[in-house]
Parts: sequence; structure tokens; C-alpha cells
Amino acid sequence: MRHRQRNRATDAFILPPTEIRRSTMAAHAETETKPQRMRSSPPLDAAQRAGMAETDLDAVRQDAEGCRACPLYRNATQTVFGEGPDRAEIMFVGEQPGDKEDLAGKPFVGPAGQLFDRALAEAGIERKKVYVTNAVKHFKFEPRGKIRLHMKPNGSEIAACRPWFEKEKALVRPKLVVALGATAAQSVFGKATPIGKNRGHVIPLDAETGAFVTVHPSYLLRVPDAEAKAQEYERFVAELRAIAELTPAARRRAA
Repeated sequence: MRHRQRNRATDAFILPPTEIRRSTMAAHAETETKPQRMRSSPPLDAAQRAGMAETDLDAVRQDAEGCRACPLYRNATQTVFGEGPDRAEIMFVGEQPGDKEDLAGKPFVGPAGQLFDRALAEAGIERKKVYVTNAVKHFKFEPRGKIRLHMKPNGSEIAACRPWFEKEKALVRPKLVVALGATAAQSVFGKATPIGKNRGHVIPLDAETGAFVTVHPSYLLRVPDAEAKAQEYERFVAELRAIAELTPAARRRAA
């Protein structure tokens, strides 16, 4: 029975041929980020215990504002929860809010978010129809004068925040969860998951949901060579197009 469940999830998302796997930057993508070792899940804090009992996404979002499960809340402006439809076929998971997101209280509104929006539009995906969130809900940074420099969340912080992702997934019930980068993949799978060997194909999460691993848009901003940057961006858009074609809604339109 377990084997059949995995097959149903895999069969629900069949990728087109190998076009999205080709890239002259494959070696760079494999080293995009080094996954942190996942720690065992810590006990839920009071906000998480309340949130896990909720059946409404807005109520969970309100509970998350009081999360104290890890120390990151102390310096962050606010919790940045996910946003999008209560029911969405696709859920995108990023790493953590950046400086702009921390101030705005919304995910993916900074430079990486703007590039993400452009790529979604080119791929034919309407952002308002997908759910967008982060593995870690508070901004982790190092102050440098007036600048707040992004710092990568560690395994303990990812594990502490994972119940929020799990609750979002349970309520939104996406058919496909897209992990953008290594931190997101670690949260989605509950373990360190390298990008290079897992990128570009669907991996079953359960009988009803598949996962798709790709790079975080911020990686595309960091590629130094202009030609390589353009190639990596096109690869990312090609993957998003493939993702758009995998959804049940796309199949209904094609029928």
C-alpha cells in the first residue's frame, strides 16, 4: 500500500523531457548553498501549540505573530507568515524573510522577490493563485552600521520553525510544494537535501503531494558572470513552466 501511495504522488506530476535539466551552471547550482544539519524538533512553544489547533489559516497567522520558538524573534521586526489563497495547487517555500520582507511583513517583496515575480510571469504562473511562504518566519541578520546583512538560518532555527510550514501545508493542501533553495528543501523534507542531485524533478511527499526542488531566486542575483546569470535565469523559468504544466488545473485546460 505504501508503495502504491508513492506511485500515485509521482504519477500526478510527470516532467517533460530533459530540457529543464540542462545548464552550463550545474556545478554552481550544486554548491548554491550547503544544507545545514537538521536538528530534532524542539518542543512547541505556546504560540505554536495554539496554532497547531487552529483550522483557519488567518488564525494560524495571528498565532504565529507571538512565536518564541527560537531566538530570532528578538531582533526581527515581526513574524513574516505566508500569503496566498487558502487553497492553492502550488506552494512555494523560500528560506527566510529579508530586510524588505521584515519591514513590510510580507514574503518575497525585496530584490529576490521582484525577480521571482518576473520569472513567474514569464512562466505563466499568477502569483495571486499560489501560496508563498518561507521555511523560517523571522529575519536573521548581522547589523553592520545602518545595514542589516542576511545570515543563513541554522538547523535548530529551521527545525523550530518547521511546525508552521507543516501547518500551512496541512491547511492549504497544495498538490505541489516547490522548495526554493537548500534551507527550504531542508524544511520541506525534514532533513538536509542537496539541491544539485534533487533539482528539477518531482519527489513524492505523501500520497497526494509532490515536491519540486530548485534554486532560490537570490542565487540568481549572486551569479557573477552575465552570460551564466542569463542561462541560470532561463533554466529557472523553464522549471517554473514545467511546474505550471504539472498542476491539475493545467491538465484540465489542456483536456
